[in-house]
Formats: sequence, structure tokens, C-alpha cells
Amino acid sequence: MKINPGKILVVDDEEDILLSLQLFLSQHFEDVKTESNPFQLPRLLRHEHFDLIILDMNFRKGETSGQDGINWLKKIMELEPSASVVMMTAYADVKTAVEAVKLGATDFIEKPWRNEKLLATLLSAYKLSRSREKVNKLVEKQMAISSNIDQQFGEIIGQSPSMKQVYNMIEKVAKTNANVLILGENGTGKELIARAIHRQSPRVKEVFISVDLGAVSESLFESELFGHKKGAFTDAREDRSGRFEVASGGTLFLDEIGNLSLPLQVKLLTALQNREIRRIGSNESIPIDIRLICATNMPLYDMVKENQFRQDLLYRINTVEIKLPALRQRQEDIPVLVAHFLQVYGKKYQKPELSIHPKTMNLLQQYEWPGNIRELRHAVERAVILSDNNELEIHDFILQSGSQSSNGSPLPGNSGEEPDSFNLTEIERWAIKKVLIKHGGNISRAADELGLTRAALYRRMAKYEL
Repeated sequence: MKINPGKILVVDDEEDILLSLQLFLSQHFEDVKTESNPFQLPRLLRHEHFDLIILDMNFRKGETSGQDGINWLKKIMELEPSASVVMMTAYADVKTAVEAVKLGATDFIEKPWRNEKLLATLLSAYKLSRSREKVNKLVEKQMAISSNIDQQFGEIIGQSPSMKQVYNMIEKVAKTNANVLILGENGTGKELIARAIHRQSPRVKEVFISVDLGAVSESLFESELFGHKKGAFTDAREDRSGRFEVASGGTLFLDEIGNLSLPLQVKLLTALQNREIRRIGSNESIPIDIRLICATNMPLYDMVKENQFRQDLLYRINTVEIKLPALRQRQEDIPVLVAHFLQVYGKKYQKPELSIHPKTMNLLQQYEWPGNIRELRHAVERAVILSDNNELEIHDFILQSGSQSSNGSPLPGNSGEEPDSFNLTEIERWAIKKVLIKHGGNISRAADELGLTRAALYRRMAKYEL
């Protein structure tokens, strides 16, 4: 006899009915729960998920109209719109049955029942419920995939010795399920490396989910990563799968992991150790199967010594460690990167004939590029947009204030002088540029010194084209 892995809830005010159904249904379903008090329904639905709910139509003595069941059905649909509910009554009434189905009931059975017919009805409703769940999960995964598709250049570019070492590491680690920690400055392409590992892994046909932990507030951390049940907090208007649950079977990429506070590090460590999560507002544990890749530009080992990052979490996430070189450490890759971006943006802005002067390329190779590849990409895009000639020269590139070459000599670019007016916009732009240069393009440190959140700093950088 096949036992279905379903969770069934039976709600009826007659203890004999509950016992009979408990004994019979336990032969066919893995988990059968009974409840004689319908007023417990809201609590049960907030904390547990049921594949099927069998609901009596009458709960008050002498009541035969079925209105009690209709009212509780409405409440269930309000709390759990996707619930599969089978109504049950000793007073069969086609009109009541039609009303219940219109309100969302899956089917309708009569008391006393014949076991064969009861089982056939419940199995049909159960299969429908599981189908709905699969569709909902597929929709959630698709939405997550769509929001995480890498719109920028999916291929890693560069053939310098340091990048060849990175490729070698990717090839070795991708075939395993080992957790990977990617270290590198902002703009070095840490997410591209994570995606490359996923593409070469056995999980390539599953999802790749990226989470920027630097942009997730402390109050939303659990909801974002672990999900929540409807009504768990004020804005929880519907059930939501967290990123761990959506990524199960695939790869979860946690960027900026160094930004997590110690309390959040504990919650993350617990989930990784137990390989399961719980949605906020639920007591039900959900097993997870993920390949974890983390990244940061922060000095985690120094942070461990300063008690700012948990050593046990560091050991958990860095089975294999990949260090990405800064762009200034692989200057021989700059020409091929510039050529690639020139081709991309030349096509985008309908300037396909653009080229770059050899002297300009030489100067670009000498520049320190504190913002790394991200800065180079933006610089090329601006140059393509602003250039009036087919051959780009150094004055077409807007480099950061006070830029110096690797030998310490100044490079052409924007002046490092202070603004010559008291216009607040100009002063803010100057201050942001100055602090970004001071911290070598490190967004987290620059935001801290400016008294801004990372998101607010990113918005201002976009506004001022920095």
C-alpha cells in the first residue's frame, strides 16, 4: 500500500469522526492531524502548511445549513488562498456544495462515506494541491531567475598569469560541491567568477541565486533569506519563499558577506550547519540543498582577530578560497578588456567604427583603476558616448580626481582641485569623489565615512556619473 507524503488536516466537532478518519487516512498519508475546534484554524495555518484540509460543514448543535463550514472556508481562503479544501457534511445539499466550490473548495463529500469513494476524492484533491505547489514554486524560481540574470558580460576576459591561476581554480572546484569564498576588491568581477563556477558544476541546470547582503537591512535579513508566512509581520501579505528555499538544488551566491553583523552571522551559520531553514511565522523546518559561494572585499581574517567576524562561519564558507587580482595587478589584460567594451558600447550607441589611439591605450594601462573593471567599463561607455571622433583619445576618458600612474606621475583626467563655488551639488559630487579615491573605490568604507548607506551612495554615484 502506497503512503503519500502529504500533510492532511481534518476539522470536525465529532471525536468519533476524527478518530475514524485518523485511522483510515493514516494508512494512505504520511501525516494526518485532527482538530475539533475550528477556532484553532488561524493558528494552525499560520504555523503549518497542509496539502489538504477536510472541513466539516456544521459545528453548532442542531445546525444543518452548512453556513458554519462556509464561513470557515472563507476564513481559510483568506489566510491560505492556495489551500485545497474538501467540505464534508451529513446533510448533502447541491446548492451548498456549489457555493462552497465557488468560494474555493476543491470538492464535497457526504457523511456517512464509503471508504473507496472518500479515498478517491481525497487523492484527487491531494494531487491537485501538489500540482499547484509545483506551479507556485516554478513561478517563484522563474521570478528569482529573471531578477538575477546576468545582463552584463557573462564571460570573464583576461589571459594574464594571475587570471590563468583563477581559471585553474574554477575548473578544479566547479566539479565539487565545496563551499567557495571569493576575495577581491570592488569591481573585480566576483559575481562573474561565481557564475562561472555554477556553469561548470553538476548543478548547471538548476538556479543560480545572487543576494547582495550589503543591500539587505538587518530587519529584513530573515525574511529575504529564509522566507515568511502570511501574517508573520505587518507587511507579510502572502507566503514567500526565501532565497535559500528558491536556490535549493542550485547555487546560492552571497555577496558582501563581510557586511553581516554578528547576530546575523549566527543565524546564517545555524542554517548552513543544519542544512534547513524555517520561514518566519512557521514551526516547519524546510530542508535545503545548496552549493554556497560567498564573496567579499573586506579583510575577513583581520575581522576574525578583531571579533567582528565569526571564525566558525569563516571555516564553514571557505572550503576553497579564490583571490581575484585587482586590475592594476594585471595591466596586460586592459587592452583586451577595452576592446571588448568598445565593441559592446559601439554597437549599443551605434558607433561601430570607433578605435583607440595607441598612446591612449598606453596611458590607460598605466592608470591605477581603483574601481577596477567596473570603473574601466564605465569609463569606456562614457568615452563612447561623449567622443566626437572615431579614434578615442585620453581626454575622452573621465578618470578619477588626482589619478596617478603606477610610477606615481599624474595622468590626464579630472582635476583634483576643490570646487570653485559653494553650489551644494558640486560640493557633494566633489566630496564623494574624494572619499572614493581615498578608499580605493571601496564602497562600504566610503559610505561609512560619508555617513550614507551603500544603497544611498550607489544612487549618488549614478546621479553624478562616478
